[in-house]
Parts: sequence; structure tokens; C-alpha cells
Amino acid sequence: MPKVALTTLGCKVNQFETETMEGLFKQKGYEIVPFEEKADFYVINTCSVTSLGDRKSRQIIRRAKRQNEQAIIAVCGCYAQVHPEEIKTIEGVRVVLGTKERSRIVEYVEQAAREDGILDEVGNIMEARDFEDIPLYDMPQRTRAFLKIEDGCQNFCSYCIIPYARGPVKSRHLDKIYAEAKKLVEAGFKEIVLTGIHLGAYGRDLPEDVNLADACREVLKVEGLKRLRLGSLESIELSPELFELIRQDERFCAHLHLPLQAGSDAVLKDMNRHYDTAEFARLIEHVEREVPGVAVSTDIIVGFPGETEEQFQQGLDFVAKMNFSRMHVFPYSRRSGTPAAERKDQIPEPVKKERVHRMQALAASKSEEFHKMFIGKTMRVLFETNTEEITDGLTDNYIRVYTDDEVVCGELYEVRLERLYKDGAFAKVVEKVK
Repeated sequence: MPKVALTTLGCKVNQFETETMEGLFKQKGYEIVPFEEKADFYVINTCSVTSLGDRKSRQIIRRAKRQNEQAIIAVCGCYAQVHPEEIKTIEGVRVVLGTKERSRIVEYVEQAAREDGILDEVGNIMEARDFEDIPLYDMPQRTRAFLKIEDGCQNFCSYCIIPYARGPVKSRHLDKIYAEAKKLVEAGFKEIVLTGIHLGAYGRDLPEDVNLADACREVLKVEGLKRLRLGSLESIELSPELFELIRQDERFCAHLHLPLQAGSDAVLKDMNRHYDTAEFARLIEHVEREVPGVAVSTDIIVGFPGETEEQFQQGLDFVAKMNFSRMHVFPYSRRSGTPAAERKDQIPEPVKKERVHRMQALAASKSEEFHKMFIGKTMRVLFETNTEEITDGLTDNYIRVYTDDEVVCGELYEVRLERLYKDGAFAKVVEKVK
């Protein structure tokens, strides 16, 4: 039985796509082995959102080659889509596949095993119009299940390579979403996380008049589902229908990830973001009013070309006024082919690094403020992992909770948050949720 090892870099969408490809190999009788082991085939699902993602992708390709000189190495994903010629120069690569045609991954690696040379199957992603619907043939080995319902992005933020890697918006049909969600719940998953590259744009390309709220309603129809969570959303795409669902259905997690990216109006304009800070603040205020106890996490890019010290300080001041539960802070990464990369006013790396540290310090303070609000309260936690007699999981509003009580991973419990602990809270279990 041939052995195949798969690995993922980057986002939850990539993780989901790797799981679908793993299922395709299993269906054909391949043995799945850890990536660190010797395998006949290696599949590397790459990321290109930052230059670090590109570099890590190259390192992993070379590691696979060292593990088995004779292996067939297939590289897919965003980095492969954007820079296929660069990947083909790396020794050992035999298949280059971008962000479509992954349903044929087994066919391609088998063809590469029969033939010499490099099989280049990277097409023009801008011409792709249909969602690549690959069913899950095998259940992911996790507690929460990610369900991809959308691909592609047409926002063209000036710093971002993803629209060029993923192409236009492509949405999964509602009946397929329901069928996959039902399969996941029947397999024992309590929580489903809807993911997409531009999740809030779901349905725009479909002939039916549907949107993200409709997709959520389909999943919530599934009997036995305990939780529904959303991946990253643009704040301006929050709809009254979504608020209504979150309020009405206790299974809908009170957690929204809404990328801010910058707290300066001038920088937001240069980034080609479609809102200003006043609009963003009004939206967050509305969220907090509509959904009490909601957690709003965000992304911040520091050191965008031309960002002055005054503009960065404006960002710090704006963030300090917001009730973010968690902030992911990134230094600006120059991506060839994007408008921002061509600018001559790039920020020196030492300046970016220093600003990242300052924003991260504020992020840690904001996170602690948010967590303190829930100490002493009883909340539901879906436990996920167990290490060194400590088990951890998440509340519906995304507080990481730890306990030394005896619990079963994959199950929901009522717990009482007792004190701050690590990046979340330590809790005592009250009872298991039936």
C-alpha cells in the first residue's frame, strides 16, 4: 500500500482543503502517514499571505526531499498558484497544482509517478467561476469541524496577494452545505466552523438570491448540532439577518472575527479598505448592543508603506478604545504583484518590529481586560485537547479555558471560570451538557 504524507501551511481554509485531499487518497487505498515519516508521496498545501509563508513552504518542500529522495512531491495552494515557476526550480517537485483541480490530486501524483519531468497543472484562477465541491470522504481528526462554503475574493486590498491566488468569489450550494454539515454531526462533531476566503461574500455569485445568513440557517437545521461558529468576516458585511440568528439561536457562537487592519483613516484608504474608523466603531458598538457578551477579535497590520509615527499612534489610540477580545498583529509583508509592494515609502524592518511590539503589548492588555469580565461566571466549554493532566477548550465567545477536572474531549460542559490562566481562564467543571 503506497504511503502519502500531507501538510498544511496557512489558514483554516487551507486546513479544510488538505483534509479533503487526504480523504481522496484514503478512498483510493493509500496509507496516510505523518509528514515527518518516509512516504512515497508528499503533498504540501502552501500559503502565500506573507513572505514568511513562501519561505516556510520552500523549507518544507526541501525537508520532504531529504526524507525520501525518490518520493513524488506535489505542491498546491496559494504559493503554487502565484509562483509556479519558482516552485518548479526546487529539487524534488514533480507536481505543481494551484488553488483549483485539487479533486484530481491522486490522478496527478499517479501520473507523475509514471512519467518523467514536472506536471504543471496551474491554470488561470481568474477564469474559475465554480466552487470546487470536494466531499469529505474521511472525518478530520479534531474536535471542531471546519466547513468551507466559499472561495475567492474580489476586494483587492492593496497589500494582499490572495485575490490573485484564489480568483473571484465562488460559493457552495446550500444543499451541499447541509449535506456536509449533517455528515459531520453524524460523525460526532459538536461544533462546525464555517470558513471561506471572503466568507461575507457568500452567495453573490449564485443565481439564487442567497447570502451567508441562509448558509447558517441550513447548518442550524442539522439535528444534533451544538454549536455554529463563523470564520473571519468583513465588518461592513454584517447583516441584520445574522444578528437575528445569533440572538435567536443559542447554538450560534457569540464570537465574530472582524479584521480592522489599521486604526488610521489615511492608512485604511491606502490599503483600499472599504470603511473608516468611525464606521468600524459604529458597527462594533451595534454588535455589542445586539449580542451581549460577544467577543470581537481582529487583525492589525503594522508598518504599511507610508505609515507615519502619527498614524501608527492614531491606530494605538483607536484600538485602546475598542473592546477587542483578541488581536492578531502582523508586520506588513511586501507581496510582489500588489500595489503596495511598488511603493517607494516602505517602512524599515526595525521600525516595523518596534511598532509590532507596541501593538502586541496593547493587544495583551485588551485581551486581559476582556477575560476579566467573565471571571466568576458559568459558561459552556467544548473541550479539545489534553496535555499533562490539563484539558483545554473554548467557550462560545472564544475564551480558552483550562481545567484539571476529569472531562472528555469533544464534549460540552458547564464550567465556572475561577481565575486568569495562561491565555485564558482556569475553570472548575459544574456539569456535563446533555
